[in-house]
Amino acid sequence: MKLGNIVVGLDLGTSKTVCIVAGHDKDGFKVFSVGESPTEGVRSGYIVNIRAAVKSIQAAVLAAESSSLDEDGRPQYRIRRVTAGLAGGSVEGLNSRGVVAVSAQEEIGPKDVERVIDAAKAVLIPMDREIIHVLPQEYIIDDARKIKDPLEMMGIRLEAEVHIITSSKAVSSNLLQGLNGAGLEVEEIVLDTLASALAVLNDEEKQVGVLLIDLGAGTTDVVLYYEGAPHFSKVYNLGAERVTKDIAHVLQIPETEAERIKLEAGHSWLDGLLEDDEVVVREVGSRPAFTLKRSELGRIIQARMQESLEHILRDVQKTGLLEQLGAGIVVTGGGAHLEGVVELSSHVFGKPARMGLPSMITGLSETWQRPQYTAAVGLVKWAYDRLPESDRLMAPDEATAANRPRSTPARPTVARQFSGQRVWDRVWDFIKKNFI
Repeated sequence: MKLGNIVVGLDLGTSKTVCIVAGHDKDGFKVFSVGESPTEGVRSGYIVNIRAAVKSIQAAVLAAESSSLDEDGRPQYRIRRVTAGLAGGSVEGLNSRGVVAVSAQEEIGPKDVERVIDAAKAVLIPMDREIIHVLPQEYIIDDARKIKDPLEMMGIRLEAEVHIITSSKAVSSNLLQGLNGAGLEVEEIVLDTLASALAVLNDEEKQVGVLLIDLGAGTTDVVLYYEGAPHFSKVYNLGAERVTKDIAHVLQIPETEAERIKLEAGHSWLDGLLEDDEVVVREVGSRPAFTLKRSELGRIIQARMQESLEHILRDVQKTGLLEQLGAGIVVTGGGAHLEGVVELSSHVFGKPARMGLPSMITGLSETWQRPQYTAAVGLVKWAYDRLPESDRLMAPDEATAANRPRSTPARPTVARQFSGQRVWDRVWDFIKKNFI
């Protein structure tokens, strides 16, 4: 197979770990293989057991490698570097502004843009947090606003309005430790919500205003775009697992059975329930099986889902941009599969809503064209969009050399630093945690 430079996205979720390999062939940028494994050692987006998380990562990587074999039945590449997704309730976004003076009679250059972004980043955040992303919203040159690219323009004062995303250092460090422990080097850590947005939103939606809600098992990730840039982002510890726990608690049944009936018969918008069929709950121990109506199950689900969405609504209202959401609401993630969730979202926010499917890339089979895979798909698109143009169309031998299977396992490598901490500090931390 004639490949261009290969990129890999890895999404370590609460319920599943997904690894996607993509690159260039004669048909353009497309997905080559996908691997998935159940996740262990993660709760609500937080790694609580690194060894268990490492096994989940390794299983997903192996599945991705094994799903693309050559004529001799061997993997066509060895996955060594990944772009990883970050979730967890520690993630928060804030808006900031920076101002710098520009030398008179000189064009604005890259150094000026770098200086104004640095000025915007100079915000007070707690010692236990770090900046993950700085995303420009607009530039202002003197009194001229709404400028997206200030390079080569003239002015005396340059301002930048940005959206800053921060995370707990412990959460991102534990994610790095898990990936390094699995023998992987991390190219970049990307907020899952931004990756999902890249997979399901188009430029027109981002321009007129859209709210993306990624309903995961352990967390709900939210990002609001307006005029082409993020203006609000947050990760809530409100996932689909809470719905399962509510069902189990109210009906006094095991969570495994609660999850089964939720997926098979659950409905989160009672006004849209057309047939009130009976749902059979299996016997447990000495307690016999029993039945209940879908509407009874739906009341439990809708109560929790509506509470979660209304919590998000209150935060969005504080931004003053709710009425500017011309493209409405897009719901994605595994929780988007629940019947009625799109209609409930439309009801709560008073805006049109749709389900977000990963549609900004080719090569995905029908099996993977589902909302629960949007973050992983967005991660490979993020990685590919940031490759230099020359690297996107490398010669086949050059492209596959770095990903070719090797006879010996990859040694754990320390990820490229992204928080200002020196590389050797990362090395020493890794050695202390794993060998001392």
